[in-house]
Amino acid sequence: MKKIILTVMFLFTSLLAACGGGSSDNGGKKVINVALWDENVKETLNESIKLYNQKHPDVEVKVTYTPWADYWTKLRTSLAGNSGPDVFWMNGPNFHSYASSGLIKDLKPLIDQSNLDTSVYTDALVDLYTYNGNLYGLPYFLDSIGLFYNKEIFDKAGVTYPDDTWTWETLEENAAKLTDKSNGIYGFIAPIDNQIGYYNFIHQAGGFVISDDKTESGFNSPEALSAFQWEQNMIDKGYSPNAQQQLETKPRQLFGSGKVGMYPAISVNSPELYKLLGDKLGVAELPAGKQKASIVHGLSWTINGKTKVEQEAWDLVQILSGKEGSELLAKSGFSIPAYKGAEEGWLKSIPSLDLQVFVDSLEFAVPYPVSQKTAEWQDAEVKEIQAAFLGKKSFEEALKNAAEKMNSILATEQK
Repeated sequence: MKKIILTVMFLFTSLLAACGGGSSDNGGKKVINVALWDENVKETLNESIKLYNQKHPDVEVKVTYTPWADYWTKLRTSLAGNSGPDVFWMNGPNFHSYASSGLIKDLKPLIDQSNLDTSVYTDALVDLYTYNGNLYGLPYFLDSIGLFYNKEIFDKAGVTYPDDTWTWETLEENAAKLTDKSNGIYGFIAPIDNQIGYYNFIHQAGGFVISDDKTESGFNSPEALSAFQWEQNMIDKGYSPNAQQQLETKPRQLFGSGKVGMYPAISVNSPELYKLLGDKLGVAELPAGKQKASIVHGLSWTINGKTKVEQEAWDLVQILSGKEGSELLAKSGFSIPAYKGAEEGWLKSIPSLDLQVFVDSLEFAVPYPVSQKTAEWQDAEVKEIQAAFLGKKSFEEALKNAAEKMNSILATEQK
């Protein structure tokens, strides 16, 4: 009988330990469980936690890194089971789903209580992590899109490097000069990808991907069609690898192998591309269509809607996303802090690269398009648009289908 009682007590204690936050350990300390997916930020995170523990020596912060492939399944399952981490990374595509389900906390009461000035964060990310008018995630870092280029290819072709005066027309003219079919060199990669490619081009053409009120798709519009026609024109003229080539070999690999003159990519790709090309690498703002635009995405720190250590978790999030935590992040070279003015360390992380262009592009930043069911309509979008790039249907048909499917999904969000 004693064995049964002891076994039951052990199982009950183990279950409590698995629940998010509020547990006592190591002499009665409170425990905050933190979850994220990228170990490249481990050293920076550890330094930020040290700062937190200077003010909270009675709290132990436990960090778990879960690979991206398993992160979201594990997170949602644990939160739905009233456990899970107290503090964790959130991205744009998943944000509305978690906020609308009550799985993450509305931070407004905590922000008001702390008199926190949220204007210190990049506006596009504040917009991205706002739900029903309130902020649910404290922005941590951001990614914007720039035009990377291979200086060696430009020099051999006698072409002047890109700058902030370039337009779609300028890019096309110079892509033609850079293209060297006899040596397998493409002037440009017209990405069939959304974040680094057509989301930007749609907005540059004067269109939108999703309306501000999250009720309407912008795919079935003349502006969207013109963006895709411009990309396809670059492919048809042989200035860019086609869709099949991009599916077989990642564009980043093509560019990194020295076979492409220009490539739109995310700011967080800078260290990897520099490793591949070294001082041959340059970067400029994305060329303008009818207007300038650069899609901005980034991550925020969110708090478990049922955490038992709310104040301790909130104090930690303020350190992580605050000035000190942001400066540590910048110094690491990992990515651009969302905290305005804290990017100096990041700008110096690759001395030969003018990373300032990514910060300057925030002047015409467009938040990454999201809604409650982003994953659903993006799946439909990608299938239709890839089919068009592969020549299986016209862009007119693909965009009409993508818009209809997206609008149907958006309509269910309003119920």
